[in-house]
Amino acid sequence: MANKGKRLRAAYGSLDREAVYAMSEAIKLIKGAASAKFDETVEISMNLGVDPRHSDQMVRGVVSLPHGTGKSVRVAVFAKDAKADEARAAGADVVGADDLMEEIQNGRMDFDRVIATPDMMAVVGRLGKVLGPRGLMPNPKLGTVTPNVADAVQAAKAGQVEFRVEKAGIVHAGIGKASFSEDQLVENAAAFVDAIQKAKPSGAKGNYIKRVSVSSTMGPGIKVDTAELGTAPAA
Repeated sequence: MANKGKRLRAAYGSLDREAVYAMSEAIKLIKGAASAKFDETVEISMNLGVDPRHSDQMVRGVVSLPHGTGKSVRVAVFAKDAKADEARAAGADVVGADDLMEEIQNGRMDFDRVIATPDMMAVVGRLGKVLGPRGLMPNPKLGTVTPNVADAVQAAKAGQVEFRVEKAGIVHAGIGKASFSEDQLVENAAAFVDAIQKAKPSGAKGNYIKRVSVSSTMGPGIKVDTAELGTAPAA
């Protein structure tokens, strides 16, 4: 912890905490400050002008990042027979039906995404209290309840990111690794911002995207110029 504190203080010391940067400049600073012994995750955080307690202000969806996330994603699929075979062939890590439900009820949670065929939702529904709080419950709107399990598995493995705004109006996601090139991170960030803009709910009033920042696992947050992103409100 002491070493982490020193690194953070050093990184913060070289930055103007109140300054805002173009996304490309912010990414360059993030990469320059990443000095951990592991490949740090680069994350984007966005403060939105919504109150997700109201259903017409919920922001949720998926986006496929052009360069992936750099993270190995483990996928569990609820499917039977031919659909189960399709899921395995597409690279699913765990495939099952009632047997998988029982494993999860007994504590198995070694996966990052859960996909289900529509006919399996009666089984998956019994896991709502387990999967729901972890953001793992399959959802048709997110493409994780689908007969096209092979496509869904491949998308998850390729770097598809789910996002959901939190109570405080914040949405965040990993957009790559510090080892990515600046261009790759900038393009991933642009794809994420674009997805958030397209997911603007009908109930959002006034300034939708209030603040944007990027950071790495062990580094400071750097403010991004929302006007440069084309997210500033009209004058």
